[in-house]
Amino acid sequence: MSGHFNKLALVGIGLIGSSIALAARRQGLVGTIAIATRRPETLAEARDLGLGDLYTLDAAEAVRGADLVILCAPVGAYDALARQIAPALAPGAILSDVGSVKAHVVKVVGPHVPPGVHFIPGHPIAGTEHSGPSAGFAELFAGRWCVLTPGPDVPQDATARLVAFWQAMGSMVECMGAGHHDRVLAITSHIPHLIAYNIVGTVADLEADTQSEVIKFSASGFRDFTRIAASDPVMWRDVFLTNRDAVLEMLGRFNEDLSALQRAVRTGDGPALEALFTRTRAIRRSIISAGQETAAPDFGRPHEPAPAPAADLVRDHGGGDDA
Repeated sequence: MSGHFNKLALVGIGLIGSSIALAARRQGLVGTIAIATRRPETLAEARDLGLGDLYTLDAAEAVRGADLVILCAPVGAYDALARQIAPALAPGAILSDVGSVKAHVVKVVGPHVPPGVHFIPGHPIAGTEHSGPSAGFAELFAGRWCVLTPGPDVPQDATARLVAFWQAMGSMVECMGAGHHDRVLAITSHIPHLIAYNIVGTVADLEADTQSEVIKFSASGFRDFTRIAASDPVMWRDVFLTNRDAVLEMLGRFNEDLSALQRAVRTGDGPALEALFTRTRAIRRSIISAGQETAAPDFGRPHEPAPAPAADLVRDHGGGDDA
């Protein structure tokens, strides 16, 4: 099934939308790209970057005549956008999105989809901590998963066409139910972001001298939390508000496990701690085996050559924590 579309409409043009535009253009998957966004300055940036062919502040104008429409705005805006574009959607068009939650998308967008339009929610599990049109790059989806959650009434050939589109941009594609997606992503993505926001927020609340020392010595695990916590605040606000049930379920399980870990530390239960750390190390190895991370030391970060030993270099041999 061909993944080519005559006209692609991107409603929203941040990191994901701009990356779709670049990847689809590079792979020859679209004839025309129409871009709509609500902010004139964002639209001007997309135009300056040459991301599309048509640019408009009117989402309905962008989707008119498009055979593929992808919502790339924060999920909190989906209800209003669906109402706006519904009358302009062409019969036979595929309507999709890139939101990190899916049951909410089905709930707020589904009722507005006209008969004859194929609604296939999607979630490319790829991204960086950067946002905006200039943050996109064509290789973003290479080797990464894209989850599609088509309803039972969606024709198989429409789903196959969208699968082919994402595969042509380098993604591995999996189809599943919207509720199952939200539960899985709650623990693999949403809870880690919540933890990162919380621990970095704790540092922000520390007294100035302690905070400066934390930042100075952040070549440890804290550094990786800051990357996650630098993600788009509007997008993640909407994720937690629209996937609250699954997030609260997984957060409850996390808190139970955290209490057990706290008890092991308090009581000096070394075997319990070592058993947990052994189990979690195996998860890291399985992620590498699945091709979702590199096995290179320090998460594959480039490093400067080590300096020559200095006679007066002061070292503390008490053991490091840079994991």
